[in-house]
Amino acid sequence: MQYSFFESHYNFRMNFICKTYIALLICFIATGLKAQVVTQVAAKKLVQFSGVVVSGDSLNAVPFANVTIKGTTRGTISDFTGFFSFVAQAGDVIVFSALGYKSATYTLSDTLSASRYSWIQVLSTDTIYLSEAVIVPWPSLTQFKKVFVETNIPNDDEQRARKNLNTADMKLRLKNAPMDAGANYTNFVNQQVSKNYYNGQYQPNNLLNPFAWAQFIKAWKEGKFKQSNQ
Repeated sequence: MQYSFFESHYNFRMNFICKTYIALLICFIATGLKAQVVTQVAAKKLVQFSGVVVSGDSLNAVPFANVTIKGTTRGTISDFTGFFSFVAQAGDVIVFSALGYKSATYTLSDTLSASRYSWIQVLSTDTIYLSEAVIVPWPSLTQFKKVFVETNIPNDDEQRARKNLNTADMKLRLKNAPMDAGANYTNFVNQQVSKNYYNGQYQPNNLLNPFAWAQFIKAWKEGKFKQSNQ
């Protein structure tokens, strides 16, 4: 029993020492790899790359242009005035692109001595010509030509004008037509003005207003409420 105890204790110590050596070896390898990566990154000089993106035809600022490093997802976007600024590395290829402009590239020099570098990038407009599109109010151009030729156009301009300007038809169309944006805006402004006018006091109640009752009775006799329900 005593021999078995010392043997198990010896095995435990040996396992502990082996695991410790393995852990230290892994730490040394990871530290070496990290140092190698840091050395590779430090080999390229970091540069604060700033500048402005302008249009070639007018020299106006190109807002929201993409400024990226080629082959990577690093970069930035120019602001409303065309200005951009981000950290790059010497030797990087900078790609400038924007909607409606041709893409351009610029390569940072490997021999930069300063930590800051400014650049003005000029982009040329990209004109795209689309093919002609013919829109007709019929499924095919043949049917449109047939209907156009066979349409009976009246020769009396005054008769057509009277028909289009018929007072009863115009009132009916105006009554059934919904309010447009201008009418809705006017209605909203009138409601806000009425609300602000009576702010802090009681609004008038038309229940006891004789003029309101007279208008109601007149509208009821004319059958306006019956027409609106239909």
